[in-house]
Amino acid sequence: MEFIDRHTHPRLQRSLLACASLILVSGLVAAAPPDSPREVVTDDYFGTKVEDPYRWLEGGILFEDADPAKAKELDERVSKWTDEQNAYTRSVLDNLPGRPALEKRITELMSVDSIGAPQSYGNRYFNRERRGTENQSILYVRDGLNGEPRVLLDPNKLDEKGLVSLDWTAPNDDGSLMAFGLGYAGNELPTLYVMNVDTGKWLAEEIPNRAGGVSWLPDSSGFLYECLKDPKDAYSTQIKFHTLGQHHRQDPILFEQYDQTWGPGASLSRDGRWMILIYWTGTNSNDIWCIDFDKWRRTGEFERREISVGAKATFSGSVYGDTLYMQTTLDAPNTAVYAVDLNRPEKANWKLVIPEREDAVLEGVGTARGMLVASYNYKAHSQIERFDLNGKPLGELELPGIGSAGVVTNDDRTEAFITYSSFNEPPSIYVTDLATNHRELWARPDVPVDPSIVDVKQVTYTSKDGTPITMFLVHKKGLKLDGNNPTILNGYGGFNISMTPYFSATMFPWFDAGGVLAIPNLRGGGEYGDEWHTAGMLDKKQNVFDDFIAAGQWLIDSRYTNPNKLACVGGSNGGLLTGAMIVQRPDMFRAVICAVPLLDMLRYQNFLMARYWVPEYGSAENNDQFPFIYAYSPYQHVKKSVKYPAILFTAGENDARVHALHARKMAAEVQAATSASPTDRPVLLWVDREAGHGSGKPLAARIREVVDQRLFVMNQLGVTPSD
Repeated sequence: MEFIDRHTHPRLQRSLLACASLILVSGLVAAAPPDSPREVVTDDYFGTKVEDPYRWLEGGILFEDADPAKAKELDERVSKWTDEQNAYTRSVLDNLPGRPALEKRITELMSVDSIGAPQSYGNRYFNRERRGTENQSILYVRDGLNGEPRVLLDPNKLDEKGLVSLDWTAPNDDGSLMAFGLGYAGNELPTLYVMNVDTGKWLAEEIPNRAGGVSWLPDSSGFLYECLKDPKDAYSTQIKFHTLGQHHRQDPILFEQYDQTWGPGASLSRDGRWMILIYWTGTNSNDIWCIDFDKWRRTGEFERREISVGAKATFSGSVYGDTLYMQTTLDAPNTAVYAVDLNRPEKANWKLVIPEREDAVLEGVGTARGMLVASYNYKAHSQIERFDLNGKPLGELELPGIGSAGVVTNDDRTEAFITYSSFNEPPSIYVTDLATNHRELWARPDVPVDPSIVDVKQVTYTSKDGTPITMFLVHKKGLKLDGNNPTILNGYGGFNISMTPYFSATMFPWFDAGGVLAIPNLRGGGEYGDEWHTAGMLDKKQNVFDDFIAAGQWLIDSRYTNPNKLACVGGSNGGLLTGAMIVQRPDMFRAVICAVPLLDMLRYQNFLMARYWVPEYGSAENNDQFPFIYAYSPYQHVKKSVKYPAILFTAGENDARVHALHARKMAAEVQAATSASPTDRPVLLWVDREAGHGSGKPLAARIREVVDQRLFVMNQLGVTPSD
């Protein structure tokens, strides 16, 4: 839940003047949202007629190829409408009581220094840090863990607005060279560059079109990478090899995406002998091959040897010598690890190294010197176990408590870095010796809050079909269960993504005001394995919504809150979730944050890279899948004269994943349909002109986002920020 400083965009300024009759720019709040003309288009889905009154808000993309002039005209019309909506939204949000106080406090909390875990390459350690009011994090390098940090790359110096972001880094084996990707305004289309780490000078390499996924050869003469053949075609990924000093147009293509599923990715073993090629066919399935890369370099023969193709399971891992330590959900929904001899990669030769656990989900395996380090999700919190290369248990890595942890390993040493956080503990980085289990604190931010005031617990409630669902509850100690506590219900429920404990300093003003945070582990997520994920996808997507509704009902029945004190918050797939709450249970929530959402599920697959999501949701183009998608698609189920909650829709103009049309169309539809007064329960739309799906935002933008969303919820739930 994060948002730039409140400097008005030039086009928005023009809109303010043009809409003087609607927006009282003297600091008063507009009485009602701008008009949105209804221009109904009717589609026929296998005999079912469906009306779309705001098709025009999809913009010029409708005519981009057939009629460029018409596309431009429609884009200008949509842009003007968006400016009017943005102006209306600012007139409301900027005038909410308590904004200066909350903005001051959130700015203080988000201006705290942050630091990322180091990654080691030879004797060099690379990590990111953001200090004070810096918009973007800066990349530092040290010679030796305790060496003096040196600024290697400062994105803040590349753009005065802070819109250039360092999207990824990939040093070579000894840390003398570094490939890196720079993006702009959240567009998720980074350009690849290469730097000499000793001198800080950039080499001539410049590879555009979402380049990344770099794996260096051990002699640093070149690297494997992926990029888009066509930046306008999200389904055109190529795997290529680049030789330093050669123009990227001469780079040989090793593999190309051949359909509109998730597509390929590849990596090299540390010694450069083996290439592992993966092709994602869905959100819970992929094919996997190995290639003798050394042979390809010598002879030009690119021979894919099948490890697994066509299975409804996931495969990934890392190579150690000639062995792929492969984690898979094949016959193991909670994931097992096999040792695969890449000289004999057939399934008959796989050796089970780490069996599936019934009580926990294996989320990742790293290699260290002579051992495997396995990260588990146990009841939605982290456990880390060590094994030797044959799978013999070497004991659990002790963590500070019940929270979320990640571990960074390197296969040439037992030194590792653990990042850990929980609802009541700031992100902390520990340096650990995996051989001895000795752990020391390496870095922790000095956050101006008192985490000890917070009480955290995990409860279990029952969903509509009887399935038990776990949920985290976070609030100030001594909370009274009088049914009147302002409560935020936050969820996701999709794509095998787990909702685990995290620390957010910006939530403490909420806790100080008596607020409750509730986070259920919905089906569709990854908290309880592949079966948990599949129980919330495709024709079972309604389970996710039922789980969330049951969470809200449990909070009400348990006297934590009531419908006038309950808000729901979600983004992306979580925006689809909160969009479903708007139409399925408008009576349960007083306020809704619906951020960068998918909402028109009948047409979502037609825009940007959204066909990637078809294996998760299905497609209305499919006769068998249309009925269950239509049954829940939020945009098609807005009804006239319903008293809808107060809603804040958000979108990013540069979003490469979820088109802003979803938020635009849904906002227009609910604004026209709601029976609630816009001064009592406003329906707002904010389209950030200099943002994408969320990544790469400068600090000022993130501060504004948090203040906008938090204050909107506070105002609706009767909470006034304190000075």
